[in-house]
Amino acid sequence: MLAIYKRELKSYFTSMIGPIFIAVAVAFTGVYFMVYNLSVGYQYFSYALGSTLFIYILLVPILTMRSLSEERRSKTDQLLLTSPVTVGQMVMGKYLAMLTVLAIACVIFCICPVIVTLGGAGHLASDYAAIFMFFVCVSVFIAVGMLISSLTESPVIAAVGTLGVLLLIYFASGLASYIPTTAMGSFVGCLVLLVLLCLILYFFTKNWLVAGGISAIGAAVCVILYLVSPSVFENLLPGVLENLSLTENLDTIMYTFVFDFSGLFYYLSAIFVLIFLTVQVVQKRRWS
Repeated sequence: MLAIYKRELKSYFTSMIGPIFIAVAVAFTGVYFMVYNLSVGYQYFSYALGSTLFIYILLVPILTMRSLSEERRSKTDQLLLTSPVTVGQMVMGKYLAMLTVLAIACVIFCICPVIVTLGGAGHLASDYAAIFMFFVCVSVFIAVGMLISSLTESPVIAAVGTLGVLLLIYFASGLASYIPTTAMGSFVGCLVLLVLLCLILYFFTKNWLVAGGISAIGAAVCVILYLVSPSVFENLLPGVLENLSLTENLDTIMYTFVFDFSGLFYYLSAIFVLIFLTVQVVQKRRWS
């Protein structure tokens, strides 16, 4: 795993993806830091950092798009899959290399709270906790991008797909207000999601019987629940979308200065699930 990590990390800095990612991240964060902290006089660096989250939705697809799709396109994935490392070690090596690029930017951010403290009443503990939670949140974004990159051999498709998913996650809480809260609305939405699940299962299994069977069972369960207790579906989909949003947990530390351990657990759980799915996708291709 260490060899793969070193190889990936070196590739990010020889292809200029790493320096560009760090430079853009630091530049935009510096602009917000200048406006919020140096000009307006806010004492918390977390205000500036929280405002840059949308920039990472645009940057992360560039960082992750080649992580696994380029290996498939150039057929070098066969060398990795036959090397004396497990698929999990290969995926983790690539993931840790991307986290290192992100960590370099976050380490530079650590200078900003010190500058605020030197100029007045700073809050180092709160700001450094915010930087840490910000790092973990963007780590989830990177895990999403790596999973999507493993599903295609086109870096462009991987980048566009990652951007679309991250935008959906970012605006999830806002979109929830436009979804009907009635039982019928959520019931219809669940059936639509089951159709999408059927397509995703077919993509992984290439077996319509398995995909259709699981989706049919899910649809039958939804119909029975709706007939027996329609209240189960009231406000179901809006609630799911609100829980899907990753920004809500980050806002707790950014703007109320309270470290949310449940949010940290949520982020770490999401990373684990996404990496596990990525390993399964690569593992399936290894034996196909």
